[in-house]
Amino acid sequence: MSTELTTKDLFGQKSIQQRFESILGKKAQGFISSVLQVINGNKLLSTADPQTVLNAAATAASLDLPINPNLGFSWIVPYKTKINGQMVNAAQFQIGWKGFVQLALRTGQYKRINAVEVYENQFKSYNRLTEELISDFDTIGEGKIVGYAAYFQLANSMEKMVYWSKEEVVAHAKKYSKAYSSSHSPWSDKDQFHAMAKKTVLKNTISKWGIMSIEMQTAQLADQSVQNVEGDYKYIDNETIDIEAKNQEEENMRLEHFIETAETIEQLQDLEEHANSDLLNRIEERKKELK
Repeated sequence: MSTELTTKDLFGQKSIQQRFESILGKKAQGFISSVLQVINGNKLLSTADPQTVLNAAATAASLDLPINPNLGFSWIVPYKTKINGQMVNAAQFQIGWKGFVQLALRTGQYKRINAVEVYENQFKSYNRLTEELISDFDTIGEGKIVGYAAYFQLANSMEKMVYWSKEEVVAHAKKYSKAYSSSHSPWSDKDQFHAMAKKTVLKNTISKWGIMSIEMQTAQLADQSVQNVEGDYKYIDNETIDIEAKNQEEENMRLEHFIETAETIEQLQDLEEHANSDLLNRIEERKKELK
């Protein structure tokens, strides 16, 4: 007879319940019930390593974000990974775009913040150098969704708007999200796909130009992570994330796209101060192509 501890057993322990009560107070039991409902409704998640499920749930609790797929604030997503040298089902924590909006508003530093789909009948043009999006948002979106825009205005009136095409979002998700190809991932659901796309653009925008509270920094670290040990964030290669390296890789990818789509030598010159040696070589090649 197996004595292996199940996720339900783990959440039923008094010490675990007290831990959630210390975080959420009277909301703890309702939160635990919602997590167990999600687990019971997902066969892979129900067989996932219980400790990774617990740590994902604890992260959501510490951020005060509900684990409810219908609300879209955060998810616990199952996928296979290596733990202690063995392939197991593990639980990955993911934050939705609404979760990042919620965390931003709590800082009191954001006057406005939003992310939207951009439809083909709304889109006019986008200048990748000045990041100026010309789009008719007074018109109800119809036809295909061609991209996603994120915007925020801080309390000091500083504004930022970023637009990514749908192709850019998909390329980014395939590269950075292990859960992208999972049938149990929000990415695999037609409606939730657009929510995840908005999250991708908004998260990137906030991390580069927004004001980051300690809570938001924790969210950035925890997003798309597996925690076999709480606070030890593991990703696809099972190594602790290097945020600086990841952000630099993302920025290089964006610069590469700007270089390839530049229409004038002046646009390329504006990119030089942000480029590494490899990208500088490509800029010189593009200058020759444009002459």
